[in-house]
Amino acid sequence: MTKEEEAAFIRRRRVRNIAMIVVLIALVVLFYFITVAKITSSLG
Repeated sequence: MTKEEEAAFIRRRRVRNIAMIVVLIALVVLFYFITVAKITSSLG
């Protein structure tokens, strides 16, 4: 593997990891708001 191919591989892996982090954070936020909505609806 040449240095250019290795750099491209690392760059693609980094982009994929960042995308996974964004998706996971979005799911955490979604579950948080669903939980808050359920709690507030059960209180009222």
